[in-house]
Formats: sequence, structure tokens, C-alpha cells
Amino acid sequence: MEENQTNRVRTERHDKPYKRKERNDIIFGIRAVIEAINADKELNKILIQKGINKALFEELRTALIGKNYFLQYVPSQKLDSLTSGNHQGVVAMVPPIAYQEIEPLIDQWLEEGKKPSVLVLDRITDVRNFGAIVRSAECMGMDAILIPSKGSALATSDAMKASAGALNRIPICKTEQLKQSLFYLQQSGLRIVACTEKAMVPLQETNLRGSVAIIMGSEESGITQDLINLADISCKIPMKGSISSLNVGVATGVVLYEKIRQELVG
Repeated sequence: MEENQTNRVRTERHDKPYKRKERNDIIFGIRAVIEAINADKELNKILIQKGINKALFEELRTALIGKNYFLQYVPSQKLDSLTSGNHQGVVAMVPPIAYQEIEPLIDQWLEEGKKPSVLVLDRITDVRNFGAIVRSAECMGMDAILIPSKGSALATSDAMKASAGALNRIPICKTEQLKQSLFYLQQSGLRIVACTEKAMVPLQETNLRGSVAIIMGSEESGITQDLINLADISCKIPMKGSISSLNVGVATGVVLYEKIRQELVG
């Protein structure tokens, strides 16, 4: 008798339809997304279904005039995988944090007599690398992280997990003109240090004390040459193995540790 009741309970559980838990990092539906656009809400990107209804697309296109959101056209299956709701062919990805601007922060810190240190990520695209780097930067006492608005991993739920919550503890600043923002940091008294395997100066012989902006380059091609040219000095991590470069997340940890080591020894 008890066995029959157990089997009946198991059957009833299996008969219940699975209901996906809705995500809190997306906005879906044409009206909701347009409202977010009109309110200039921070969005990582907007996913638009390929072959979307023309009337809906025209309404969305009108709302996007003069805006600078990143758009990506995807199959309907991609949107279906993000929400069980009626997305109408449009899903917007909402960052779990509020991005900031680096210039006002630098001005504020200098007025307070602080010697700020900024980690600059030039086109780091892997979100887990990004999250791990943010974690290292927070642990090593960096004041802010600067990333380009386009061509870079952004603060997402996956990046938040990889950062172990560090994304909530250190300012993440976006800029549309990374070179101009770096020049601003330089003119504000921060030394620009480019970390690249192409450099001749070893890391341990590079002064990382005090106010610096440390640039780490992309997983594929390293630091953009324009940024290397702007830097006050370029340095490399010395290695003995046959592989010429480290994963950027590991390399960032090594560089930031060297900064702390130098400051501790005086």
C-alpha cells in the first residue's frame, strides 16, 4: 500500500510541467525594451530576432535613433532559451552593476589626496577571464577597472559568478574612447604601464608603485599598438618555459602581485 502511494506521488511530480525560473538580468518584449531605451537605461546589448516583424522592428529602430546600444541579430531559438515569456523578437541584457565614468572618479580621488591605481583591460572578451581578473584586482587593492564600451567582455551574471562578487566592490568604468581616457589618466599624473610579451623590460624592474594605469591586452592579439605607443613604459613577465605567454587572467594576477610586493618593500 505504501509503495503504491509512493509511486503515485512520483508520477504526479513527473506530470507537473517544468517551469523555467525567469532571469532577472534581461528585459524582453518590444514595449519593455523600447521603454528602457527611451529612459537611457544601461544595457549590455540588445538581441534582435532575425526576420523580426517589420512593424515591430521599425518601432524599435526609431527608438534607437541617436542611441549607442550594441545590437546583435540572433535566431529565435536563442531568445526562446533566455525566457519563456512573449519576447516578441527582442531581448535586452541588463548589467548586474551600474557602470561608471573614470574621469570624475580620478578627479575626486586626486582632490582627496589619493594616489589612484587603475587596471585597464584592452578588449578582454572572455567573461570568465573578465570576472577572474576583477576578483584579482579587488583583492590586490586596485581602485577601478577601465574597459572599452565595444569589443570587450561586460559585466554579466557569468562574470559576476567568476568574480565571486568582486564586481560589486570595485568600480567598473566604460569608455567609448579608450585611448583618450588613457591620455586623461596620464595627464592626471598616472604612469601608463603596458604589460606585453613584446616588451624588453622585465616586470620586476618596472616601477609599479603609487598612481599607475596598468594595461592588460586581449587574449588573441594583446595590447593595441596605439596604447603601447601612449604608455610611459612597457614591461613583460619573465618566463622560462617554451610557451611564450600566460593566460591574461593569470598574467594579471602576477602583475598586480608585483605591484603590491614593490609597495610593501618600499
